[in-house]
Amino acid sequence: MSNQEALAELVGIVRRSGLLDRSSSAVVMVSGGADSACAAAGLAGAFGAEGVHAMHVNYGLRAGADEGEAAARRLCAMLRIDLHVERPGELAGNLQAAARTVRYDAAERLRDRAGADLVVSGHTRTDVAETVLYRLASSPGARALLGLAPRSGRVVRPLLALERKRVRELVELAGLPYADDETNEEPVFARNRIRAEVLPVLREINPAAERNLAETRAELAEESELLEAVVLDALAGAGAGAGAVAIDARALAAWPPALQRLALRALAERAAGRSVALGRARAAQILRLASTPEGGTIELGGGAEAICEARHVRFVAAELDAAPRPAGLALPGRARVGEWEVRAELHPGPVDPAGPDLATLDAAALAGPIEVRTWRDGDRMRPLGMTGTKTLQDLFTDCGVPRSLRHALPVVTVGGEIAWVAGVAVSETFRLAGEVERVAVLRARVLEPTPSAGQR
Repeated sequence: MSNQEALAELVGIVRRSGLLDRSSSAVVMVSGGADSACAAAGLAGAFGAEGVHAMHVNYGLRAGADEGEAAARRLCAMLRIDLHVERPGELAGNLQAAARTVRYDAAERLRDRAGADLVVSGHTRTDVAETVLYRLASSPGARALLGLAPRSGRVVRPLLALERKRVRELVELAGLPYADDETNEEPVFARNRIRAEVLPVLREINPAAERNLAETRAELAEESELLEAVVLDALAGAGAGAGAVAIDARALAAWPPALQRLALRALAERAAGRSVALGRARAAQILRLASTPEGGTIELGGGAEAICEARHVRFVAAELDAAPRPAGLALPGRARVGEWEVRAELHPGPVDPAGPDLATLDAAALAGPIEVRTWRDGDRMRPLGMTGTKTLQDLFTDCGVPRSLRHALPVVTVGGEIAWVAGVAVSETFRLAGEVERVAVLRARVLEPTPSAGQR
């Protein structure tokens, strides 16, 4: 196969994926490796270089990091596509999870800035197989196996029809620059052990092992959509339609165990407003308790509970204390919300930018009414350094803010737009940019409890 034939095969694979059309524009994540090189080449060939932007993140955490960036630069020069490189600071927590978050956030910022439609990753069928095996070992339940879908929101994966071995062949035949990541061979990571130790044995048993694993994942995804519709119909028929979080246990008793479990999970997730892990053992426990006259309560984690009483099952989520009243904030001035006080000071510029613990904002941009309040469901802001917005719930999760603290932290708004969440994020809209005459400096602190009359 010639160079041009290899490139043509990549173009055909991208087009046949059905995930993009001729009018699509996209950001492709290029690591410097073979998989992302093939994705970028197929994308540029299928839809034209002018509609493709490449994002490379150099974490600087491995010896070959700069080699990976250099390969990405050579690749993008060959394909005549723009390359954007980011070098994040220190990663906290689980290294692989943090790196993934940084990578996708960087791609989303570029997509928003470039006005592109989609973000493209170079995941292959082998990645799907590895993910299925890893989650089989680490997480019970079919839902855990549904990762790496062909489309997840704006992220698409057009190379899932290819195994990694074929990708390596095509990148060599097409003469595309790439560099291997040496950390992919380190057995300290579970995914690497699956790649090096488990999959080779499965291929010996059956050369089609990767394809079979990927096909199983695809069937599970289709069946999951069908089951969701069946569950909703069953709940509606039992008088637990949209919005209901309770059901008569006698209706559940007539259903097969799988439908019982899925219905209980659906009701629990309605009450909690998030995913709830509710497996076979927990479902059986709820049903046993619901069948007894005395009933009882079962904790599901994260503040969610199943309350069994009068032969009914009802789900509740932990109730939050009533939100404290919002308070206006003068500049300069102070405002108290709950047990927190926010103090605003004015300083002449320039002042070194700070945050998120100490917010330094452009005073000239604080033209609207300034208010201090607490988090409200649906709150969004544009964090410093980002072009798009993000929900506060996602920011709290990213920053590891405990759930017990989320509804207490002060949120400072200007004209209704969030400017600062104490200790979490400063808004890009109100950031210090260039020389400014006056700088607003915001601090927040927890006040000492006010003593009661008997303690004074």
